[in-house]
Amino acid sequence: MELRTIAYFVAVADAGTVSAAADAVRVTQPALSRQLRGLERELGVDLFERAQGRLRLSPAGRALLPHARDLLERADALRVAADLQARGRLARVTIAAPTTTLTDVVSPFLVTLAPNDPVPAVFASDGLTPDDARRRGADLVLTAGRPHPPFASRPLPPLPVWAYVPPGHRWAAERSVTLGALADEDLVVLPPGHPARQAFDAAVLAAGVALPAAVEASNGTVAQALAAAGRGIAVVSDDPRFDLIPLAVVSSGAAPVSVHLSCAWDARHPAAAVLADLAARIERYVVARYGYG
Repeated sequence: MELRTIAYFVAVADAGTVSAAADAVRVTQPALSRQLRGLERELGVDLFERAQGRLRLSPAGRALLPHARDLLERADALRVAADLQARGRLARVTIAAPTTTLTDVVSPFLVTLAPNDPVPAVFASDGLTPDDARRRGADLVLTAGRPHPPFASRPLPPLPVWAYVPPGHRWAAERSVTLGALADEDLVVLPPGHPARQAFDAAVLAAGVALPAAVEASNGTVAQALAAAGRGIAVVSDDPRFDLIPLAVVSSGAAPVSVHLSCAWDARHPAAAVLADLAARIERYVVARYGYG
């Protein structure tokens, strides 16, 4: 039994089709199908039920999938531990974060890394749980809130949610705006799964404010572009773009609406101490970049 074949099983289970899984693992569909059939023969069970061009996990497949994931994770941990022993340091690190955080926090933080730091790779984790991101190869995950064990985590300073207006707007000279005032404006917001949208929705619900239907943008850059084009006020946590003016969004009690993120890592990771140090450095970077802590 080869780890590669186990990885193919997990890839197909996650993707739902052989074609999508083949793209993800970069093999041809016929080769992937042959490997799956061979694994099923070796295990003596059908892992999938095949119907109308799609694969659905069989009862046996559902039962074995957690074991397959665990096997791959343990193999990866073994590789990392061996690399630590051979090199005396972590050679590579993969960081996952929401797109906005990747752009405004992680990417500029990478500029500060030294030559003896791990070589970084990143990917966007929008819509993923910390565990999902870990299974996709993330060593360090920037995520909303504080995840439960087996994750260890370090909170980051709160990141404000801004209401962005163009220079000619009547609020352009203001520094903040209340949720109640926003209720009378056209808004451009982010998708429901975005941390800034979640923080904004929670504050609106707590304040009992009724907001009109808003335009939903795919990301913060698009939201600000729409605001610059006069389509509404962009409610995002991104750094400013297109010469827009940021106003801090505050509740009726003047408390700022903020996104609360943390750096999380698997406490069982062979390089957990290195990841904890990176998390502390990201925290210090956020304090230095945004001027608070």
